[in-house]
This record gives sequence, structure tokens and C-alpha cells, in this order.
Amino acid sequence: MNTTPTAREPPVIGMIHAIPLSELHPMPCSPFQIREDAAMVDLIDSVQQYGVLIPAEVRPRSEGGYEIISGARRKHASELANLESMPAIIRDLDDDDAIIRMVDSNFQRENTLPSERARAFKMRMEAAKRKAGRPRKEEKENAPKISANFRSDDAVGELAGVSGDTVRNLISLTQLVPELMQMVDDKKIALTPAYQIAALPEKEQKLLVETIDSEQATPSLSQAQRMRKLSQSGELNEDTMLNIMMEQKKPVSNDIMLSGEKLKKYFPKSYSPARIEETIFKLLDAWLRKRQRDQSR
Repeated sequence: MNTTPTAREPPVIGMIHAIPLSELHPMPCSPFQIREDAAMVDLIDSVQQYGVLIPAEVRPRSEGGYEIISGARRKHASELANLESMPAIIRDLDDDDAIIRMVDSNFQRENTLPSERARAFKMRMEAAKRKAGRPRKEEKENAPKISANFRSDDAVGELAGVSGDTVRNLISLTQLVPELMQMVDDKKIALTPAYQIAALPEKEQKLLVETIDSEQATPSLSQAQRMRKLSQSGELNEDTMLNIMMEQKKPVSNDIMLSGEKLKKYFPKSYSPARIEETIFKLLDAWLRKRQRDQSR
């Protein structure tokens, strides 16, 4: 590994250097948060024992130091492990290339929030479109066709192992007001109704926040779909939204269905369905009594 680059020794692009942590700075536009979770505890333990095994990727900053493209969690773990530097590969990347590389390197991260994925996919898609550029002059007559064929959302989805529709749906979440986006991150609102709610104008979303607070309930998919339909026809207001949100959601069924074919092998052929059911409950009662005796010992 090369030594820390200095003013007298310019950094070698593409090489690994030991860079002081004080010279490493996060990308201002990064949508990914650093959380003090179990995974971070494991990473700190690993860094303390073995150091940083996978070099970060950074690029020089005009104001000095380096901007972290990938490796912000490793830097945080290194700080908590009381290290002074960490290995990093220095890249020569423009803004769009840095965004693409930053998002791609975080695609497989576990426990990313919907808001993080939504912003990341949007940034990645916009950067890819900017890099694609406009058609050359001789291609202008074919510009609509070229534009239709260029689907960066499909390409981004393929890289992330999801469909283009999933990418488009996640990107739509960036239209949510902060209060609703937080509810999605907190799993108070499921993704499928959130996609529908994201299509509502900001004024109607804020009205929904107030309605959720007053009713202490979040919309189901069918409720969100009806709100969107009423919004499109100009009929969504405080009264129609309240009527939808006051509906009771269909309770989750707790019934368990047992196949008669599967039960046959456990009982004599002469047993009727009623007798089979009676025997099953007798056996369950005996099993429950045994558990209670075992727990009382």
C-alpha cells in the first residue's frame, strides 16, 4: 500500500493509499444514512481485529481532502475503532460518474430505508440520463425513438436485481411529504398504498397527514387507490377522505384450514369428519395440560 499522499507527492489515481480519516468527507448528496445498529457493531469489531479489509473509493475535493464515494460506514467504524487512517482507492470521477458509482456500491446494502432507495434510484437514473446526453444533430429526426428506447430505470433495476416498475414506483416516493415518507420508513404505511399516495398533490397529502393523526389509522391499498381516483376527478376533500379513512379495515383471518386428505392417514377409515375433529381437540387438550405441567415444575 502506498503512503499517505502529500502536497510534495501527488496521489496516484487508481492506487490504494492510507488516507487520514480527517481528510475523508462524505458526499453531500448521499442518500444513505449511517446507523448505529447491530451491523455497525459487527463492523467495528472486524475493523478492530483486522483493520479495513476492503478499501474505500474516494475522489479529490477542490477544497482539499477527499470525498467518499463508497466506504462511509467503514470510515465511521474506523473512527470508533480509534484508527487514524484507512485504505482508499483514489478515483478521477466527475459528479455524475461519482453518483453512479456511489449508488451502485450501495445497492446490495441490507436494511436500507425506502426513502434511501427512492432517492438513490432517482439520483442514479438522472445521472445516467445526463451522461447519455442529447442526440447528435444527424439523429434529431430519430430523437423520439431514441428517447423511448433509453430507459435508465430499467437499466438501474437490472443492476439492482429488481424490475424497472419497482424502480419507477420507488422513485415516486420522493414526491411524498416528509411526514408520510417517515411513516413509510417506520413501516406504518406499506409500500403499495404509499405508491398511490405519492400521486396526490402536496395539499392533499398534508390533509391525509392530519386525517391519519385524527383517526389513528393509516390507509390500506384499496383506500389509497380510492383517494387517488377521487383526486384525479377533483372530488378528494376533507369529507371524502375522512369517509374513506373511517372505514374499518377487513380483519386478518385467523382461521386454519386442514386438508381432509392429509388427515386421513392419521385416523381409521370409519371415523367421520366430526369424530376426527373431536379427537384432534382431545389430543390438543392433552398436549396443553402437559405443557402447563412442564412449565409449573
